[in-house]
Amino acid sequence: MHAEVLDEPELEFGGGARHIDPRFGIATYGPADLLSPDAPRAVRLGLIGPADQLDGLSSWLERCREPIPAKDGRYPHLFPTFPGCDIDVGLHSTLVLSDRNTRTISPSMLRTIENSPAETGLSAAVDAYAEEIIALAEENRVDVLLIARPEQLVDVTRRSSRRSTRALPSTGSNAGGLPRGANFHDLLKARLLHLRQPPVGYGRQDEASRAWNLHVALYYKAGGVPWRLLRNPNDLTTCYIGVSFYRNTEDTSLDTAVAQIFNERGDGVIVRGGPARITGSDRQPHLSRDDAHQLLLGALDAYRREHRTMPARVVLHKSSAFTSEEIEGFEGGAEDRRIDTLEMAWITTSDGARLFRGGKLAPPLRGTMLALSDRELILYTTGSVEFYSTYPGHYVPQPVGIRPTRPVRSPRETCAETLALTKMNWNQTRLDGQLPVTQRTANKVKAILRFCPPEQAVATRYAHYM
Repeated sequence: MHAEVLDEPELEFGGGARHIDPRFGIATYGPADLLSPDAPRAVRLGLIGPADQLDGLSSWLERCREPIPAKDGRYPHLFPTFPGCDIDVGLHSTLVLSDRNTRTISPSMLRTIENSPAETGLSAAVDAYAEEIIALAEENRVDVLLIARPEQLVDVTRRSSRRSTRALPSTGSNAGGLPRGANFHDLLKARLLHLRQPPVGYGRQDEASRAWNLHVALYYKAGGVPWRLLRNPNDLTTCYIGVSFYRNTEDTSLDTAVAQIFNERGDGVIVRGGPARITGSDRQPHLSRDDAHQLLLGALDAYRREHRTMPARVVLHKSSAFTSEEIEGFEGGAEDRRIDTLEMAWITTSDGARLFRGGKLAPPLRGTMLALSDRELILYTTGSVEFYSTYPGHYVPQPVGIRPTRPVRSPRETCAETLALTKMNWNQTRLDGQLPVTQRTANKVKAILRFCPPEQAVATRYAHYM
């Protein structure tokens, strides 16, 4: 048994400069692709939503061209000032707004959404927004679509408690034909996965944090690289793959595998795999040997198409324990593509172990690791953060469990790499994500793909699912 606190991983920013926090790295050095000719210097935005919300959104985006002060002076590292959005500060990029690239949802449609039963209003909202988004996207004048959700809309799962007491049928669908748990975000994303321009929603936070998170997401969706993992030139080129499972809303028996594939830059590719079934005593979804083999081949081939080369090393994270058939299938796929090193680990958030800081009431420090053995590791990816001078969470932090199948690296190296992968999150800019990008993306991807029939062609770029 061995325990220690790992250093907070550094990230790479403009000019190869380093910092542990994405916001301070960008504000000080610029994005990682600052010197690249392909970096998006101007992001053309398409805006869709109710007229009054779009007026306010446009005004706020214009305001974001100038610095926005932090909300709380007590924790300047946790709530930093937003430096502004212009060609010479922050992301060194500007947002291009135009009335021509703005589409409004009509007042009559908003009344229909508000006054209809929950499922009818949700379907109407998805149809109305999809129509306007597709029309704007087909004109090919925008890079990213920014969507303002109608305030009149309440998702089915929420509205049922406010306007209706009728329970949803056990089949998982309601009387209007929408699946259980259907919501505006996921249904609309599923409808639009064929578009070239990735859409992004518009949410609510304190002003500076909202500016940070939205602008970084827009920059990434436009093809930029806000930050990247540090890589020793002597290290093998690595491909990170997360394997998880989802259940299509039209099928009550089969789970489908999906692979999230990333390189050190954070470029993400999504590949759907074959069916999986709940087997064994653990009641978790698993793949057959052949399906595991084919899923890894598909993931590696997608990586090659995207990056024009094969990696020398593959790190594969899975959301359920590995069976002997899955191990054989994945290893066979790696051999077929001549991968030098394949490392596999089960990542779980249900580990029962907990650690406490001696003599302190504060939660354990982020980066605290405990190696019970080479195959049983515990890592606190959330917790007290020294750089923030506080614990930024609301609940008792829960560690992740890392279960390597056939360890290649030391427990410390495995945990340090996993900790670094938790920082590859372009939807929020704090440094303390809980899950590595290989598994954190899974929930977002699954939530959308479950509404897509198996035969439907879907976007392969992760930016569409954010």
